[in-house]
Amino acid sequence: MSTLLEVRDLEVVFDGFRAIDKLDLTVAEGEVRFLIGPNGAGKTTLIDVITGLTKPAAGTVTFAGESLLGRPEHKIVRMGVGRTFQTATVFEQLTVVENLDLAATFRQPMRALLRRRKGIGDAVAAALDTVGLHDQAGSLAEVLSHGQKQWLEIGMLLVQDPHLLLLDEPVAGMSKDERARTGELLHQIAETKTVVVVEHDMEFLRRFANQVTVMHEGTVLCEGTVAQVQADERVQEVYLGRSRDKRSTAEVS
Repeated sequence: MSTLLEVRDLEVVFDGFRAIDKLDLTVAEGEVRFLIGPNGAGKTTLIDVITGLTKPAAGTVTFAGESLLGRPEHKIVRMGVGRTFQTATVFEQLTVVENLDLAATFRQPMRALLRRRKGIGDAVAAALDTVGLHDQAGSLAEVLSHGQKQWLEIGMLLVQDPHLLLLDEPVAGMSKDERARTGELLHQIAETKTVVVVEHDMEFLRRFANQVTVMHEGTVLCEGTVAQVQADERVQEVYLGRSRDKRSTAEVS
């Protein structure tokens, strides 16, 4: 598989605090890559850099052979990078299909927004089927369950036809059945897209992850399959809560 996203020597500093520290990451086309790590490991900050929300102090971020750094957020979206946030950002007073239709107009010229649209477009219909909300198409988004709102937000990305989806804790707060459906959805999407998932749910990770990148203190601690990262002593230490200083002391002694 060819490389779609490449991050090299990335550094992000906030008021003297190094949130990202010389981080390297490579994601191939068609992957479902999970990013895990303790709170404060830099996972969301990394997503913020990729999508143009945060400016790094150093390093490069390349998507499909083109640099993303210095580009405004809307241009990064137009290049084919989409993201969700930890809290679903849907328009609750609009229907499901209206949310999708609004998202679908993002790539269209302004004059297209002024025309009255009739029926459901192909992209919207396909997204409804993919995320399993066809029966709720006419319902207001506010009446959807938490999981359904997350699926709607993913559908709003799909109608924009991204090549890369960055999903920040997509199963947080979901029921067991919703988590299972979301895992199946991610692999369905990965048949034609590349998906990067920031996640804390270890049960979800074990069930649906193929490749995992473990972050700690702003850098990559290790990468591999679920079995490989679970067996890594460094990962076990991080999730047991031992700090860098304690580990260094133990290694010296």
